[in-house]
Amino acid sequence: MKLVIGITGSTGAIYGIRMLETLKKLNVETHLIISEWGEKCISMETDLTLDHVKSLATNTSDEKNMASSVSSGTHRIDGMIVSPCSMKTLSAIANGYDDTLVARAAGVTIKESRKLVLMVRETPLSAIHLENMLKLARLGIVILPPVTEFYTKPKSLDDIVNHGVGKCLDQFDIEHNLYPRWGTL
Repeated sequence: MKLVIGITGSTGAIYGIRMLETLKKLNVETHLIISEWGEKCISMETDLTLDHVKSLATNTSDEKNMASSVSSGTHRIDGMIVSPCSMKTLSAIANGYDDTLVARAAGVTIKESRKLVLMVRETPLSAIHLENMLKLARLGIVILPPVTEFYTKPKSLDDIVNHGVGKCLDQFDIEHNLYPRWGTL
């Protein structure tokens, strides 16, 4: 399995970081793209260095490198997860505005009919946000905001983050034990 992981400038960088940590443990090949504001959120929200986050990925590309392998449909991947996905990135993807490598890679993922999961982060949502999500959902893109569940009785922030990451991995049928399944409680 080969996945492109985008981390953009919406609060919740820990979701993308946990995604990378988990996929590395599961030996899933990843190609990481971090937007400028994604980098800033990592430094504002965590104690991790950018180099450490990049070290969790198999490959990385600068968001301005439009010649990166993931900007072409001939580069074989199984799908892409943008975690977290800012409303700016959502809008760019929904409207085909490939001004960054994250948006371009997502556009390629769509045109090649590969799975795309967007872990959108914003509240409250405006009509524009909802229209962009609906537009993409109608194309088969998975809109997966990290909505907290309580039936598993989370005891920590890690439990909440793991649930959101696990829900993304479920979209690719990747086996994990990040949260207990319904019926096993």
